[in-house]
Amino acid sequence: MTVLADATATHAVGIALAKVVRPGDVVTLTGPLGAGKTSIARGLLAALGLAGEAPSPSYAIVQPYRPPEVDLPVLHVDLYRLDDRDAVAELGLEDERDDGVLLVEWPDRAGPHAWPEALALVLAIEPDGTRRLTATMPPAWEARWPIRP
Repeated sequence: MTVLADATATHAVGIALAKVVRPGDVVTLTGPLGAGKTSIARGLLAALGLAGEAPSPSYAIVQPYRPPEVDLPVLHVDLYRLDDRDAVAELGLEDERDDGVLLVEWPDRAGPHAWPEALALVLAIEPDGTRRLTATMPPAWEARWPIRP
């Protein structure tokens, strides 16, 4: 578990993550509204070269980023508005992910067994307003995860 004191620290998680992601990786972001999921995504995208602030994909559901806009293709996905697992399957996310990174907010909308190979980041908001970040990682991520408590 890592304590994130403010929005800058949350953004920095994404920056650190950008240094270790590879094509084919899946990173899931779970937590309540306002916990910092999109801040982590924005940090990652900025570190991969995106000029300007990335919009939240809440309404678009899938926001693709491709070179030369970023160094590595990223599909930033927000499943919050989907409540049907079949609708998630229809997005074709697996078809796109081999060449880049799949970054998924609200992954629980895809079902409990979606993306077992993902680096799963869970954010919680503490009573004092700080964020608590917990990472669950498969073996392929253990040596790469950049944040150490």
